[in-house]
Amino acid sequence: MLELLTDPLAILIVAAGAFCAGAMNALAGGGTFFSFPALLAAGIPPVTANASNTVALWPASLSSAWVYRKELAKHRSWVIALTVIAAIGGVAGGLLLLAVSNAAFMKMVPWLLLLATALFAFSKQISGIVVRVKSRMGITHTDDKPHSPGGLAFQFLVTVYGGFFGAGQGILTLAALSIQGVENIQEINALKNWISAVTYTVSALTFIVAGAINWPYTILMVVTATLGGFAGAHIAKYLPAIWLKRLVIVVGSLLTVIYFFKT
Repeated sequence: MLELLTDPLAILIVAAGAFCAGAMNALAGGGTFFSFPALLAAGIPPVTANASNTVALWPASLSSAWVYRKELAKHRSWVIALTVIAAIGGVAGGLLLLAVSNAAFMKMVPWLLLLATALFAFSKQISGIVVRVKSRMGITHTDDKPHSPGGLAFQFLVTVYGGFFGAGQGILTLAALSIQGVENIQEINALKNWISAVTYTVSALTFIVAGAINWPYTILMVVTATLGGFAGAHIAKYLPAIWLKRLVIVVGSLLTVIYFFKT
């Protein structure tokens, strides 16, 4: 596979795709849209491209989470619970990818992205409805936090999806955290980056052990995606909250349209 790196255009496409992926995952999620097609354009088979993409974005997710370490320190109990859930879900999703064809699942991707984008865009309205309904039932809003059984169960499904394919995992995680009552956009982004980092770590290790990686392109992507992750995370910290939320909605909408077109 080393001869693949002799194509300058393929190298440029993969490097640029990985940089954009690292930056977008730090900003709002959806980075796989840039890096996965780049690998396909370089001639890598879909399953290998998917596995290689996960391993390549792994360090970028760690660097993005590190930038948000102060925000994560405010939610230590949540972080511990979400770490366990993300680790289990990432392994499960990675094993599913190795055992099942991508074709059937790819047909579900645009619908999942459409749902996640709508949930995030209207998260406050939906959260308000949930609070009113639960108050009438005698359930306080504090029971509907990410460390509650329901919140962890929902997050588990998101991390399984992330371990299996990954495109839009950030959008789904942002939506899940928003609806569960986390209101500060920077804290939501911090938790999202950490959950993504854990999911990428365990699924990447699964793919490495299985020998499903194209290492030349993966190493190239590791470098450029990590640089993109640092850049994106620093930009996200200084963006006004309203603009960051709008960016998330725009990214989710674009991903939805693109994947509907592709499938």
